[in-house]
Amino acid sequence: MRESVKARKERAARIYDLLVECYPDAHCALHHRNPYELAVATILSAQCTDERVNKVTPALFERYPEALDLAGARQDELEQLIHSTGFFRNKAKNLIGMATAVAEKHGNELPRNMKELVALPGIGRKTANVILGNAFGIDEGVVVDTHVKRLANRMSFTRHPDPVRIERDLMKLFPRERWTLLAHLLIFHGRQVCAARKPRCEECALSRLCPSSSV
Repeated sequence: MRESVKARKERAARIYDLLVECYPDAHCALHHRNPYELAVATILSAQCTDERVNKVTPALFERYPEALDLAGARQDELEQLIHSTGFFRNKAKNLIGMATAVAEKHGNELPRNMKELVALPGIGRKTANVILGNAFGIDEGVVVDTHVKRLANRMSFTRHPDPVRIERDLMKLFPRERWTLLAHLLIFHGRQVCAARKPRCEECALSRLCPSSSV
């Protein structure tokens, strides 16, 4: 039976409430103290675990505490510091480019809007959503990573594989004030219960509301 938009929204609201109960401490896993540090950490997190990034960033932030400092970094020194995060040459280039733009065009402060953020090297819509939602408390969109993509499809919130279409569908289903936390909730659930290869449906609090449940 085809689910109506109203029924899907009601199911989505119930799933959200259950996820909040299951993960009351859901939050951004990347350690940061300010928008600049979050931007750097998020760029480093591409194709890398948050745990690995969190091991690398303390020394990085001690060496380059502000965008202005990072803008003056030597490529080879930066590469050495971030080597273990993978794709270190491209990431180093993007980090220096991002920091240079922030220092020269934005007074050493990260901009607070999507248009200016995505114009910075190394920052696409996903990274901008992370920064806006977690550093500035601005719900501009929904972060769609591999966990969010997987769970959104399993829960029939979307039928699309494309992150842009997935984000658009999630934004239609959930109120704006829930967009930032929604991503964290889905990521926590994806890591702890709804795994990629073998989801633990028998342990899942959402089983009755999930079309993909095997229970």
